[in-house]
Amino acid sequence: MSVTVCLGAQWGDEGKGKLVDILANDTQLCCRAQGGNNAGHTIVANGVTYDFHILPSGLINPNCLNVIGSGCVVHIPSFFKELEALEKHGLKTEGRIFISDRAHVVFDVHQLVDGLEEVELGGGFIGTTRKGIGPTYSTKMTRSGLRVCDLFDEELFEQKFRRLVHGYQQRFGDLLKYDPEEEITRYKDLRVKLQDFVVDQIPLLASAKEKKSKILVEGANALMLDIDYGTYPFVTSSNTGLGGVLTGLSLGWRSIKEVVGVVKAYTTRVGSGPFPTEQLNASGEQLQSVGHEVGVTTGRKRRCGWLDLVVLQHSHACNDYTALNLTKLDVLDGFDEVRIGTAYTLDGAPLAGFPANPDVLAKVDVQYATLPGWKTPTTAARSFYDLPLNARKYVEYIEGAVGVRIKWIGVGPAREHMIAR
Repeated sequence: MSVTVCLGAQWGDEGKGKLVDILANDTQLCCRAQGGNNAGHTIVANGVTYDFHILPSGLINPNCLNVIGSGCVVHIPSFFKELEALEKHGLKTEGRIFISDRAHVVFDVHQLVDGLEEVELGGGFIGTTRKGIGPTYSTKMTRSGLRVCDLFDEELFEQKFRRLVHGYQQRFGDLLKYDPEEEITRYKDLRVKLQDFVVDQIPLLASAKEKKSKILVEGANALMLDIDYGTYPFVTSSNTGLGGVLTGLSLGWRSIKEVVGVVKAYTTRVGSGPFPTEQLNASGEQLQSVGHEVGVTTGRKRRCGWLDLVVLQHSHACNDYTALNLTKLDVLDGFDEVRIGTAYTLDGAPLAGFPANPDVLAKVDVQYATLPGWKTPTTAARSFYDLPLNARKYVEYIEGAVGVRIKWIGVGPAREHMIAR
């Protein structure tokens, strides 16, 4: 039995879904460990484009079971809406998707509160997806949240839910336009519909380990959005790194054989927060346009900039990658030269690592290396040596700086556009 973990190494949107899709082809179990439907993956398989949010991408493999783990937060109506969208594309999911009974439930009231909390922050807003993720993790930590298992005791559910809503009403008063009875009524039908999807993940994963199944863990978001190691407070509300895998799924550290960091060939982020290599110029616009950098979940344009090695070195220090997947290399095909952020300085003095303080981070100067572009389309490349020489040098420069082998290189949106080395 072996577990492969696939994690975002930057600020998300690196294209993790495509590698997960490829690896899931030879996997018996695909799991999500944390996050909710604030994450988004687009996968192109057999000419069909699929959008995933809370569902694991392993659903595309008809022989793969899929688990939404205990560390996740789940908005139940969105879960069913996403399943229906996949089935309209002809994807059969029956009997292959399960939710841990220990996962926390995102309610509509959490989503409303998410928006109100952003308004409270004013100019310092986080730029959340307003999917209710932060408020749900907050109630989890204050032990006032409801888990999936709570939905099936109707009397207890209604009691705990009204108490949760009352707390929000006390805080926000008339600003919170919400009737809890409507959501309570909706769950009378939802709990019946949900019951066949709920499982105790602990014996399920133990059984998979005993059968020596291949298990794939699909990370959501990315390390720089980690609640502890990202650009706090401009982060998500869960541990998006390797630590979240160990707590969100009962797999055990000894079963993990490979940790793959997925790295976009440049850098993007959605929402607020410091972004040292951001390019508010023609280069940034070209990256945004050619890379089609629009959020799957939010529809927002992504902020774009050059690759940042300080970010990748910090990410590797936190997650200890065994391999990297470099994605969207083809987006750089049209540049005369490409730049890579190699170090930060503050007031002329070099910084030893990635600063925790966002005010410090906003003031750093980035030192760049400039490499010649290749001005040649890479999408047709199927092996490393099919790539232009300067593209290969770009890949090797990153490997040398991070100290981790780039095992996969993405040169386009489809499955066949992934070079394996």
